[in-house]
Amino acid sequence: MTDTQDQPHLDKIRAKLLDAMLCNAAFEGWSATALSEAACEAEVDPGAVELACPRGVIDLLCFWSREADREMLSVLDAADLEAMRVRERVVFAVQARLKAIGEDNREAASRAAARLSMPDTLVTGKRLLWQSADKIWRALGDPSTDYNFYTKRVILSGVLGSTLMVWFEGDEERTNAFLERRIENVMQFERFKGKARAMKAKWPDPLAVLAKLRYGTGKARPRRM
Repeated sequence: MTDTQDQPHLDKIRAKLLDAMLCNAAFEGWSATALSEAACEAEVDPGAVELACPRGVIDLLCFWSREADREMLSVLDAADLEAMRVRERVVFAVQARLKAIGEDNREAASRAAARLSMPDTLVTGKRLLWQSADKIWRALGDPSTDYNFYTKRVILSGVLGSTLMVWFEGDEERTNAFLERRIENVMQFERFKGKARAMKAKWPDPLAVLAKLRYGTGKARPRRM
C-alpha cells in the first residue's frame, strides 16, 4: 500500500490526530493504543480515524513527514539559494528539514524513528527519507537525470538519517558539526566521481582494442620477395 497523499478532507483529520499524538508519543510511543487515545482527545470518530489512517500510526507518520517536507520547502523557497555554494545549500536544506520537526517534538520524532525501524515498516522509513532527499535536490535545482539522480538521493537519504540520530540527542552544535562533516564527505565523493569520469574519457575503447587483436589494424603487410 502506498503512503498517504494529498487529500485535503482527510488531511484535516490527520492534522488533528497528529497534534494530539505529538503530545503523548514522547511518552507512549507510536502505537495503536496511543492513536486511540489521541482520537479521543481530539474528538475524532473511530470511523474517521480508519478512513484517514487505514494503516494506523504508519499513515500518521507518513503525513507528519510530508508536512515537515512541505514546511522545509517553504523555507527553501524564501531563501536566497543562488548566493550559496552547493554544499551550503544542502546543509541549509537539511537544517531546515530538522527545524520543521520542531525541538519540542524531538522525543516524539525519536520514538517515530524507532517505530519506522521495525521490520514491518523499514521500507516505509527508507521511502520517507528518500522522498525528503528527492524534494531537497529538486528544490535546489538538481538537473541530473542519469545514475547521478539516484546516487545523489541515496547518499542524501543516508545523510538525513544519520544526522537525525545525532539531532535526537539534543546537542545543536554537535549536530551541525556532524552534518558539515557528512556533507564534506559527499562533496569529496562528487569530486572523485568527476575525476573518474574525466579519466574514463581518456581510456581506450576496450571493444576497439579487442577488435584490433582479432582482426588487426586493417593495414596490409608488405609481401616478402
